[in-house]
Amino acid sequence: MELISVNIGGMRTQPKGDRVEETGIYKLPTREPVEITRLGIAADFIADAHNHGGPDQAIYVYGLKDYAWWSGALQQEFLPGTFGDNLTISDLESARFNIGDRLRMGSAVLEVTAPRTPCATLARRMRDPMFVKKFRLAERPGLYCRVIQPGVVQTGDSVAIDYSVGAAAGVLELFREHYARPKNEATLSRFLTAPIAARSTADIERDLLKLKAQA
Repeated sequence: MELISVNIGGMRTQPKGDRVEETGIYKLPTREPVEITRLGIAADFIADAHNHGGPDQAIYVYGLKDYAWWSGALQQEFLPGTFGDNLTISDLESARFNIGDRLRMGSAVLEVTAPRTPCATLARRMRDPMFVKKFRLAERPGLYCRVIQPGVVQTGDSVAIDYSVGAAAGVLELFREHYARPKNEATLSRFLTAPIAARSTADIERDLLKLKAQA
């Protein structure tokens, strides 16, 4: 695999009903070496720190295979960074990964922590009010990652994958469970044994409490 593009988003605004919102979802490729810290890329703007960013979702990764699927489905080309991905990687299909898989590129090491669940900001960026539903049904969520080893990456770096042994949660499995009704207690409990993102942990623990209260 190869790092096809490193994408950084500055602060921009976009319409939100009769108002505007600040967002960093409009990311542009850079050819320069980029330092990845524990909190991601310093120059990358995060408007909603409550739901995005942080040490467990420091970097968002998307693959050319997923982009190719979208191009075929929607009959248009998409440039790297369109979905707000920091890193675009060749031959990567996000639904095939497990929580805990690691990506090595340049001098950095990332660990997969969560799938991306789509929000209205993405739909507004795509100028399609139905895009949240389309993204859910496509089941190509991309990979949120924590930074295990900070380092410098650059377009053209080779990417190696260390697959987790005895994985407790697949990225697609976690993505589907986010929408599942009713919830499954055994599945949720199993997810908590994987190195998932803190926000996912909080959501799962809340769902487990609800299930136990209903029992």
